[in-house]
Amino acid sequence: MLGLGLCLSRASASVLNLNCSLILLPMCRTLLAYLRGSQKVPSRRTRRLLDKSRTFHITCGVTICIFSGVHVAAHLVNALNFSVNYNEDFTELNAARYRDEDPRKLLFTTVPGLTGVGMVLVLFLMITASTYAIRVSNYDIFWYTHNLFFVFYMLLMLHVSGGLLKYQANLDTHPPGCININGTRYQNIHLPNYRSEHFHESFPGGLSKPDELTQNRSVNICMEEPRFQANFPQQVVVWDSDVECLFSEGKKEESKNHPSDVMEIRMIKENFKARPGQYIILHCPSVSALENHPFTLTMCPTETKATFGVHLKIVGDWTERFRDLLLPPSNQDSEILPVIQSRKYPKLYIDGPFGSPFEESLNYEVSLCVAGGIGVTPFASILNTLLDDWKPYKLRRLYFIWVCRDIQSFRWFADLLCVLHNKFWQENRPDYVNIQLYLSQTDGIQKIIGEKYQALNSRLFIGRPRWKLLFDEIAKCNRGKTVGVFCCGPNSISKTLHKLSNRNNSYGTRFEYNKESFS
Repeated sequence: MLGLGLCLSRASASVLNLNCSLILLPMCRTLLAYLRGSQKVPSRRTRRLLDKSRTFHITCGVTICIFSGVHVAAHLVNALNFSVNYNEDFTELNAARYRDEDPRKLLFTTVPGLTGVGMVLVLFLMITASTYAIRVSNYDIFWYTHNLFFVFYMLLMLHVSGGLLKYQANLDTHPPGCININGTRYQNIHLPNYRSEHFHESFPGGLSKPDELTQNRSVNICMEEPRFQANFPQQVVVWDSDVECLFSEGKKEESKNHPSDVMEIRMIKENFKARPGQYIILHCPSVSALENHPFTLTMCPTETKATFGVHLKIVGDWTERFRDLLLPPSNQDSEILPVIQSRKYPKLYIDGPFGSPFEESLNYEVSLCVAGGIGVTPFASILNTLLDDWKPYKLRRLYFIWVCRDIQSFRWFADLLCVLHNKFWQENRPDYVNIQLYLSQTDGIQKIIGEKYQALNSRLFIGRPRWKLLFDEIAKCNRGKTVGVFCCGPNSISKTLHKLSNRNNSYGTRFEYNKESFS
C-alpha cells in the first residue's frame, strides 16, 4: 500500500526518536557538574570528553533537522499513497476514508498531521534563531525561540499517539500467510491428508491449484479476521534534569564599577559551595522575568569567607538594564555599593554552580592559561584560589597570558595579580606563576597607572603574543611533561592554540587543549 515511503518514514522516525532523547542530555548542567567533580570519572582524558557537550548537542540538532526533512518527505508520499492505493479489504490500516481522497485532508485534519506541521514550524524557528548571525545581533530571539522545546516535546508526544500506523494484535490466532476455511479454526493441516477437491472449493482463485500448495509441508488455516491497533509508545524517558531551573536567592550583594564598562558583583549565600573555574546562571526578575545568563565565577567561597563574585561586561540590553539597577548615576562618586545603603536593590537569583573545562587547570602539573579581554574571568577564580593556598593542588607552574586592547582593562584584576606575584616571591617560588600581559592596540608605550603596579609594568608587552615561540619555550622548559592549555577568548586565538597544541615537538612535551563553552 505504501511501499518505500513506509520504510523511509519508519527508519527516519527511529533516528529522530534517538536524537530527540539524546539532545537534552548534554544540556543537563547539574549532571555534567557532578561528573566533573566526582570520582565517578577518575580519568582526566575521559572527563575532557564532557567539554564536547555543546558540540554533541549541535550534532544531534543537525541530525534532527536532516532526518526531519526525510521524515516529512516520506509522509507526503505516504499521504498520496493512502489515497491512491485505497484498499477496501484493509480499511483499518488505511488512513484515507475513500479512494482518491485529497491528501491535504490527511495532513490538516488528523492528529499526526497537525502535530507534524506544528513541530516543523517550531523546529524551523529554533534552527533559524540558532544561527551565529542572529545569536550575535539579538540574543533574546535565540533564547526565547530555544525555549520552544517545551512545545516541541508536547507535540512529539501527541504526534506518536495519533495512531496513524497500526500493528496486528492477534498474531497468535491469525499468523501471516494463514488461509481462511469455513468452519475450521486455526490449525496446522498436512496437505497429503486432505482431498484436492476441498482445496479447489475453498481456496480463492489465486490459490486454487493444489500443486502449488503441496510443495510445502503444511499451511496455517484460520477463521478469525486480523485485528489492528495503533502503536503507542510504552515508555517515555526525559533526560533533562534541568528543565525547571530552581533559582536560589542571594542573601547579600554589592556591586563595583570597573574601567572599560565592566561591573563586578559580590554576593553571599548560605551553604553555597563552588570550585574554581565553575559558572553560575544569574537571573534578575526586575530586568527580565524569563531571561537569564551564565557568568563565570571570579571569586569562590572558601572556608574563611563566604563571598563569591562575578565580573560582567556591559554589552547588550540585559546588562545595560542590570547596571542601571545596581549602580548609581555617573555623577555620584561611589564605587562600592553595599546592600545596606538606603537605595533599594533588586533581588538576584542564582542557579548552579556548574562545571567547566577550567576546573582541570589545577589538576595539571603545568598549565597554560590564555585570556582575551573579559575572557580572563574563569582564570580569576583560579588565581584567587592559589592566593589562598596553592599547596593542596597538583599545579606547580602556571603560565598566565592576558591579551587586551585597552590598557585600562588590566586594572580589572591588577591588584590580584600584584598580590599573587608578591606572595610567591616572598615564599621563594618566583617561577610558580609566569605572568605576561599583551596590549594589542596602542599608539605608544603605556603603563598601568600606579606605583603598586610596577611588577606588572615590567611584564607588559606591546603587540600580540608570538604563539609558536611561546609554545616552543614552554615545551623546552617542561620536557616530557603534559601541559594543560586553557583558552577563553576570541575564536582566532582559540583556533591558533588548538592547532599548536596538536603539533608535535622535539622535547617530548604534550599539550592538551581545553576551551570554555557554556552549556
